[in-house]
Amino acid sequence: MEAGQADIAIELRERLEAQRTAFRKNPPGRRERADALRRLEQALLKHKDDIIAAISQDFGGRPAEETLTLELFPVLNEIRHALGHLKRWMEPRRAPVAWQFWPGRARVIYQPLGVVGIISPWNYPVFLSLGPMVGALAAGNHVMLKPSELAPVTAHLMQSMVTELYAPEHVAVIPGESEVAAGFAALPFDHLLFTGSARVGKLVMKAAGENLTPVTLELGGKSPAIVHASYSVRDAAAKIVMGKLYNAGQTCVAPDFVLLPREKKDELLSEVRAAVAKLYPKLAANRDYTRILSARQYQRLAGLVEDARRKGAEVLELNPAQEECNPANRVFPLTLLLNVSDDMQVMQEEIFGPVLPLVPYHDIDEAIAYVNARPRPLALYYFDHSGRRIREVLNRTTAGGVTVNDCIFHVGQANLPFGGIGPSGMGQYHGFDGFETFSKKKGVFLQGRVTPLRLLRPPYGRPARWILRFLVGA
Repeated sequence: MEAGQADIAIELRERLEAQRTAFRKNPPGRRERADALRRLEQALLKHKDDIIAAISQDFGGRPAEETLTLELFPVLNEIRHALGHLKRWMEPRRAPVAWQFWPGRARVIYQPLGVVGIISPWNYPVFLSLGPMVGALAAGNHVMLKPSELAPVTAHLMQSMVTELYAPEHVAVIPGESEVAAGFAALPFDHLLFTGSARVGKLVMKAAGENLTPVTLELGGKSPAIVHASYSVRDAAAKIVMGKLYNAGQTCVAPDFVLLPREKKDELLSEVRAAVAKLYPKLAANRDYTRILSARQYQRLAGLVEDARRKGAEVLELNPAQEECNPANRVFPLTLLLNVSDDMQVMQEEIFGPVLPLVPYHDIDEAIAYVNARPRPLALYYFDHSGRRIREVLNRTTAGGVTVNDCIFHVGQANLPFGGIGPSGMGQYHGFDGFETFSKKKGVFLQGRVTPLRLLRPPYGRPARWILRFLVGA
């Protein structure tokens, strides 16, 4: 380990030990937890305009309405939901006791874990940083947050906000480059939550494994949208386009490809064109259209499209005003890909941008088989009004979460768990599931004053043998 990395590791360990010591001295009770959440709510409202400006600066342009809809509202909703339910969440829960153990009693107690680490990504730098933090604080933990270095303005704003709100032994934001992130992941947290790519997720999990630190991984993958032949193509196109173009497709649950009936291809193309023209009549000269985060990300997307083109895909670029779109202005138009095949990079990795392959199918069985033949996605979208077919798709496919007849909105439900499965992640949070993830669910058995189980002690006599024959059934 180089000297600089050693210094980083020492500083991070000292911060962790300071939080751990403070937690052991005074674990937050309900009043302290609620106060921490209320202060965060007030700070978000106070710094609303600062957050909008910081994120827009990091992206090179993102509409305020998108930040309010996709960042601030979800976090505020999580805070308010937690405040409304915290008392009930914290109460011990009675558990039934098998009759053989009567008159004993049992209960489940939720206790804070200690110090929780959160590593957040750049695409939703506030929502995916503070959203998990809400669950960790509600559960009574102390928190260390490492935001992405790729959204530095927002990272430093969050650091400033948190410094105003909390003592560093309670909550700390630690900005820095990749070497800081690596040192952060190697800390012996009581729980570590990472949101980002599968490639980095493997490294985080490996580092956490050295300390036996439990992890929640929120990754991504290729989330499919399946359109049934009976569903309105116009309605499906409008919803898929909106789900894809929120944040210019830089969303882990954005529709990654569309499975559509073969006979509906031309109609869907027409409706997608119409939807884009209506939502974004201009791209470059439009404050409503989010920019790609960096020239590097732009070139990556362009490379995916070019690779698909070379391998036989038909490329349709939807640029209603025919504006100049390039790495300099970081405006990337919605690009449809037809005649895609599995050997194309765009069908092998998460796209994370406004590129949308269209995959035709003959019948719903073929569409389901196509989804099931690939790694399990973070999200799945199905468009159909038949309850029977909806149940069939839900039962025969596996995904982290599902929205039926729309896109993305399952993520905003505080009463639904959010999380992936397999290559798209492990574990979940949001609402009570976040509280539970960041708590130790401790089982407690309270023995009665008098119990027949006392007879099952040496020296074993006739009563013990009679009881055992009765219990075992032999």
